[in-house]
Amino acid sequence: MRLLVVGGDRVDAGKTTFTTGLLDRLGAVGFKPRAGNDYWFDHDDYRRAVGDGRLYGKDAKRLAAASAGDFAPEDLNPVHRLWRPSPGPDTGLVGQANREFVCDRVGESFVVNAHADVPESARRNLPLSDAPTVGSVERLDEITRQLHLPMFEGFADRIREVEAETGGTAVVESYADVAVPIRDVSFDAVAVVEPGRMRAYDGDRFLKACEVAGGSAREGRLEVHTGDVTQLADSKATASLSALPGDDRRDPTAVARAYEDAYDELLAVAER
Repeated sequence: MRLLVVGGDRVDAGKTTFTTGLLDRLGAVGFKPRAGNDYWFDHDDYRRAVGDGRLYGKDAKRLAAASAGDFAPEDLNPVHRLWRPSPGPDTGLVGQANREFVCDRVGESFVVNAHADVPESARRNLPLSDAPTVGSVERLDEITRQLHLPMFEGFADRIREVEAETGGTAVVESYADVAVPIRDVSFDAVAVVEPGRMRAYDGDRFLKACEVAGGSAREGRLEVHTGDVTQLADSKATASLSALPGDDRRDPTAVARAYEDAYDELLAVAER
């Protein structure tokens, strides 16, 4: 079985909490093809990873801890983007106002924004000196074709391999409110998570609605957002999600208990 978890809200939709509970419920492996964090707003997480010469975020770390098997965050998250606040209205290379893309980790390689203020700790601890730099959208698109897309294609195969090796379930978590974080992977069901509720969709119908909505997860600037897709596809089940205290959110088993009814509804859709 293969399940996709996407967010109905751009931030703080509750995707990772929902996913960790689902992993605990099923004894599954979780994947997050794309992720990112912010040098300023996620500084403790940044320092912890970069201090070890690595770049990953708390979401990937939580998925690795909750997954069946022994995985590092990077095993489950092939592409991670570091951001930092940027004053002024300039949207920069990737269209984010007041926020600049600093660098990407693509597998074990890195790509650096030539115009970004790269933190000294990143320069000191990450292998950035020989990393390719991008100073224009055209150059970013070129590097994306050379590095990012082959990585995603190989990771799609890896998801299928892990599912086959374990004989269990693979759960893929998207990022922000992007409907499809990786191409060429089918899903039995999709959970759209937002504060207070989960909506479950048939996997094939959800992906077809993504195609109709337009855009592509294979291009850095053209992505299908969840709201555009849910306008075109009908949910097969809906369940409420209760607010959880911090200790419970950090405990996948507690999440699995709290969201048991929602998981039952999602799995019923997947098994139809």
